Amino acid sequence: MSRMNTRHFLRALACAAALAAAGAAVAQPAFPEKPIKLIVPFAPGGSTDLAARLVAEFASRELGQSIVVENKPGAGGSTGMEFVAKQPADGYTLGMATVSTHGANPAVYGSRLKYDPVKDFTPVTNVATTPSVFAVNPGKVPARDMKEFIALAKANPNKFSFGSPGTGSLGHANISHFTALAQIQLLHVPYKGGGQAMNDAVAGQVDAITDNLPSALPHIKAGKLRALAVLSEKRSPALPDVPTYGELGFPQMGGGGWFGIVAPAGTPAPVVAKLNAAIHKAMKQPEFARKMDESGATLIPSTPAEFGQQIQQAMDRYQRVSKIAKIQVD
Repeated sequence: MSRMNTRHFLRALACAAALAAAGAAVAQPAFPEKPIKLIVPFAPGGSTDLAARLVAEFASRELGQSIVVENKPGAGGSTGMEFVAKQPADGYTLGMATVSTHGANPAVYGSRLKYDPVKDFTPVTNVATTPSVFAVNPGKVPARDMKEFIALAKANPNKFSFGSPGTGSLGHANISHFTALAQIQLLHVPYKGGGQAMNDAVAGQVDAITDNLPSALPHIKAGKLRALAVLSEKRSPALPDVPTYGELGFPQMGGGGWFGIVAPAGTPAPVVAKLNAAIHKAMKQPEFARKMDESGATLIPSTPAEFGQQIQQAMDRYQRVSKIAKIQVD
């Protein structure tokens, strides 16, 4: 082939490559081109569900596509997260991750957990942190504060019961950690969800409960439950008279929980970036912020990398808790 023909041939090749790239760019649909599914691994009505529905409502406006919330409760959130982990990594199925699904469950279930909280997910953003609150039924427990409750529990081992969303759940882990630190014995009553446990605590079927503040706050304000401690770094503005565990002499209890958005592992970075930006814009809307504030939650938008670090911290923390409280689901 002559030098001139070679030059023409190479030029034709370059043009063909450019046209192919342009064609691919045109053929590649802009994300999102269809509705997105957001999986909540707990029953409707809880604080995680509330946050998810706010994200769905406000981020839909930013993305130009609806976000449909779907509840898949079971096994302390593990059922829903297992489902998310198995979905295509295209950004059209997201999950609402929590300290329970990505902290307590890996520590408590160990090798029985059917997903890896790090390898099977791509962090998108954290959304909010919320205290959990330890509360008692005032008709069943005469204690006015935690000091009195501990004294009662020490004098009456296993007389007082506490409800949790299930064996190995975050509520179970947190109270078991506290009872180990306080050297008291409470009777654990596991339920199939936080809603059932809360209903029975309000009805007096169990004496005490720990739950996220947004779920418990209406019952506390109505006088149906009495709050004795909050699990957070500082007191909640919603319950300014209720001390933290740290103030009560139990700093090992740590801080509150969080809930954020994850996608299946391998979700493309541009898709993750677009989701992150849309959710952050949604969180800046005054109505979004107001509703979260009213529920007792604090917004904590993050980069995907920051959220990944928070997930790792939760895993490390509950590995320690499971050993101290001796919780392991066989």
